Amino acid sequence: MNPEEKVGIIGWGSYIPRWRMPLSEIVRVWGFNPKEPEELSVTEKSVAGADEDAVTMGWEAARNALRRAGIDPKKIGAVWFGTESKPYAVKPSATIIAEALGITPDTMATDLEFACRAASEALRISIGAIASGLINYALIIGSDTAQANPGDVLEFTASSAATALITGPREEAVAFFEASATFVTDTPDFWRRDHSRFPLHGEAFTGEPAYFRHIVGAVKMLLEKTGLKPEDFNYAVFHQPNGTFPLRVARMLGIPKEKVLPGLVTPYIGNSYNSSALIGLSRILDKAKPGERILLAPFGSGAGSDAYSIIVTDRIVEKQGLAPTVDDYISRKTLIDYSLYARYRRLIHRIR
Repeated sequence: MNPEEKVGIIGWGSYIPRWRMPLSEIVRVWGFNPKEPEELSVTEKSVAGADEDAVTMGWEAARNALRRAGIDPKKIGAVWFGTESKPYAVKPSATIIAEALGITPDTMATDLEFACRAASEALRISIGAIASGLINYALIIGSDTAQANPGDVLEFTASSAATALITGPREEAVAFFEASATFVTDTPDFWRRDHSRFPLHGEAFTGEPAYFRHIVGAVKMLLEKTGLKPEDFNYAVFHQPNGTFPLRVARMLGIPKEKVLPGLVTPYIGNSYNSSALIGLSRILDKAKPGERILLAPFGSGAGSDAYSIIVTDRIVEKQGLAPTVDDYISRKTLIDYSLYARYRRLIHRIR
């Protein structure tokens, strides 16, 4: 038995802000090619409100995960928070959420960083900690108010959302981990130096050397480790920087798009960074059936990818209606223009 097989997902939950900005607004303001949104297969993106940040969104997602888990928060032995847009440069966000949910003080709490892979990094750590018997349950949160320099191409997709998973013993799980694998190299495709407000990206590195190489590498390692084939999976969820990359990497792996579309969220809300792949998993868990197998492959710039084989259990049915679904949040929206987006994201600074 792989160590991963001792561990599963006990509860899951997501949160997407109500505010959405059509990408046509970015075209209008900055003079981009009107076909740019179509080429990215994204129509609008979610925007955190004036009173929202990565912590508040993470708390909302974690509360939904707790509803489905149905456990005493005090039993959670670790809170791991993955983000690249935390509100404090020096002060953990994980402790704020742990305190607000009544998990403290007998718990570990840590913020993790690895670009968009930080929450997946936390997920792998939680599997090891639970499988070893160190803790019984862990709360993993991926949350970002994804940032982009105004007028940069990143602004088309950088969005805001959060997803939370509670992991624990397989016997209580709605889905358990069959195996996992990680593929990591030093590939500088995306970065932000100290004191820089917005990230930079090496466009020549974004696709083949970074995203595609690492996801394909991690998935192939997983398949070799397990003896599974692409056709053994009912669903496939990849990191979603736009609406086209996940479908393209699926073709490279021999996975039909019909298995990718159920978890594809980016066309409706943009790229929510650390929540990107996990919110796709959350959407699938909202409707998955017992016995189905899910391929999950998050990615983080810099660069690395994880691949997981996840099998849904009979417990999924009793948990699915206990919290809002991803589609509930997608359909709950209010459109805003670029000026309100700029205000909410504090792109405009008043001189007093």
